[in-house]
Amino acid sequence: MSLGIVRDWLPVTAELSLPLLTATGARPGPVFAVTAGVHGDEYEGVRAIFEVFETIDTAALAGTVIAVPVVNPPAHWAVQRTSPVDGANLARVFPGNPDGTLSEQIAAVLAREVIGRADFYLDLHSGGVRYAMPSMAGYASFDGRGRAAAEAFGAPVIWGHPVIEPGRTISSARDRGIPFLYVEAWGAGRIAPADLAMMRRGVFNLLRHLDMLPGEPEIPAPPRRLSGVGNTDDGLAAGVDGFLLLEVALLDRVAAGQRLGRLVDLLGNTLETYSAPRAGTIALTHEMPIVRKGDTLFLLADEE
Repeated sequence: MSLGIVRDWLPVTAELSLPLLTATGARPGPVFAVTAGVHGDEYEGVRAIFEVFETIDTAALAGTVIAVPVVNPPAHWAVQRTSPVDGANLARVFPGNPDGTLSEQIAAVLAREVIGRADFYLDLHSGGVRYAMPSMAGYASFDGRGRAAAEAFGAPVIWGHPVIEPGRTISSARDRGIPFLYVEAWGAGRIAPADLAMMRRGVFNLLRHLDMLPGEPEIPAPPRRLSGVGNTDDGLAAGVDGFLLLEVALLDRVAAGQRLGRLVDLLGNTLETYSAPRAGTIALTHEMPIVRKGDTLFLLADEE
């Protein structure tokens, strides 16, 4: 075992524990918490955490890094976004309930034992199996600490949100006054090498930004800057089941009324057509062609 690295389990119930990795530095300093796998079909952050803990130099580290690489084991092993146990989206139930459903119990333990201990919190996500998201770092635009961290992370896109809606891991951090970032990657159920490199580099950039490791953040290029609420539940949604024909790509700039795509049946007949409700930038697409009624298909953001 590497000096200063502890690999253990964080109990939730008698039957379920979360993997917990801790790196303790040689010098005192802040607590940096990082999580991944809140949704069970997102894998980039899981591997990034493993690789960070394989390479971090605890002799040079000031403070402590705590990580939960898979926050939602039931969804992870089921290879699906939501829990197969209670059907919940774990990213909508924080701060949780110790006496609630399994997802609410996971949220309560994570909020208390991991997020609540942090001086800075990072949550790693991606588009998962169905969606595509920009490779980006998201932050609260009303918190200068988050903006500075987003700039230091080194993602090709940063997205400032004027509102952090309830139920998220990051809203749990916000409620405690803890600065935070969340990160998205392309997704599609695979780990793109560029996204893995972005997340791994970004974690070390934040540790340098927080003076937990020596050196300056490595910023490959100035980021593209987006703004807007960014609630994926508020995008253009499908009214019926169907097969999606996309006519735009992620990060395309679109005009109000521009056609984004259409949904067809198994004969190729058009069921629904989708147009941009306003001018903006495509910040989410439903990449899996098979669509179920209610699925979010497109989300718009503004350019800063």
